[in-house]
Amino acid sequence: MIGNRFVGREQELGLFDAQWRAAGPRFLVLYGRRRVGKTSLISTWLERSGARALYWVASPTSAAAQLRSFSQVVYEFANPNVPFGSDFTYSTWEQAWREAANLTRAGRLFLVIDEFTYLLEVTPGIAGQLQNFWDQVLSKTDLLLCLSGSHLGMMKHEFLSYQAPLYGRATMQIHLQPLPFGLTRDYFPSYSAVDRVAIYAIFGGIPAYWERIDPNQSVSQNIKTQLLTPNNLMQAEPALLLHDFVSDLHNYAAILTAIANGARTPKEIADLTGLPNVQAPKYLGVLAEAGFVERRVSVTAPTASRTGRHHITDPYLRFYFRFLATRQHQFALKIQDQALAEISRHLIDFIGTYTWEELCREWTLRAGARGVLPFMPDEVGSAWNRTVQVDVVGINTIHKTLILGESKWTLEAASRKVMTELVEEKADRVVPEQGSWRVFFVGFSRSGWTDAAQAYAAELQDRPPAGRNWTCAGMRLLDLTQVDDDLTAWSE
Repeated sequence: MIGNRFVGREQELGLFDAQWRAAGPRFLVLYGRRRVGKTSLISTWLERSGARALYWVASPTSAAAQLRSFSQVVYEFANPNVPFGSDFTYSTWEQAWREAANLTRAGRLFLVIDEFTYLLEVTPGIAGQLQNFWDQVLSKTDLLLCLSGSHLGMMKHEFLSYQAPLYGRATMQIHLQPLPFGLTRDYFPSYSAVDRVAIYAIFGGIPAYWERIDPNQSVSQNIKTQLLTPNNLMQAEPALLLHDFVSDLHNYAAILTAIANGARTPKEIADLTGLPNVQAPKYLGVLAEAGFVERRVSVTAPTASRTGRHHITDPYLRFYFRFLATRQHQFALKIQDQALAEISRHLIDFIGTYTWEELCREWTLRAGARGVLPFMPDEVGSAWNRTVQVDVVGINTIHKTLILGESKWTLEAASRKVMTELVEEKADRVVPEQGSWRVFFVGFSRSGWTDAAQAYAAELQDRPPAGRNWTCAGMRLLDLTQVDDDLTAWSE
């Protein structure tokens, strides 16, 4: 929900519909990072469906207070006109759940326990209790149970790992992802594609962040008013997100700052932060489990490759630790213009290095699935080794097909040289040595391509080149307008 508008999520709403219409008991697990819109998704579905529902959200309080709060919600639902004291509570969670189960005698019930991870934190055995009660009682009722949570590591540990008490009980699991870039045109119709890419580079696809943006102001004005003032909510957001997972924020913030400024390997991160080399992997593991950092390997290398690079996956955290984390003293003194000038000076390179490449990879994955490209890749990422890097690479190892692409976020049209270097120099260095491969080349440029580049693409169609163990299947050149149009259409 963004303001009074609910954007996207039609697939997830359809999954809720299917679970509600299915006969018998159903168990739905919904998880995703904070602010991604889990509660809005639930409330929107309830409003649209009119389902009979009991909704309760846990809070970060004591175990006794949580049980008392849930007990009172259940009692009030069952006895709407019967008063109860402020200290009323069922004696155990099993008793409270039994009372909720009794409500299904009057018809199908949608029972939502939101922020379930708060229960897990203060009542460690509650997952096992719920598993037993589900097996013995709830699985024999006309109930759709939905557990929702923001702590990704905890939700995965309690539901998705093989040793988890609730493993295998859920009939549906939804990992709610940020909204795709393709929805930005619908929500920010007054912004150009360039502006919307900048907004996405800063705020990502988090609905709660989009809600803060004033479309009547420029991107620069929004940066200044939403991000460069002291004591605003967005300044406190990184600490809030990290606090769910760690207690010693300083070392984790230092690691994220190092990655945001170009450190990629544990050694580079340790050197930049001053942490011992042996400690960096431990911190990186926690950040990876939280979903804030991921280790990427070249898509043409084995998964166990030692050339992995660490990246911040969350756009706002990436932006914050690149531009804002070290400028808190400026914001405290309300020296905003200096920070804004620095951001403006580096924003083009920042977008080109991260967001534009990511959008080009998304386009490649979606285009392959829709038959727009001649090959459908199994995986899309980038490829690199000691001598070369290719921005966009899609690979299908079974069919021995590759998509190799370059992405440029420059103010001028990209030149012929960008693609000739990709075809004539880089391809031989990144195509896997084993097998015979077919390669399709793609160029992505914010500002389009020169006539010479277009002529080169046409030449390849007439006289396709070949390499050491690959043949050319063609080339396509795209600009921002085409990528924007396609991602908008494919996200609807």
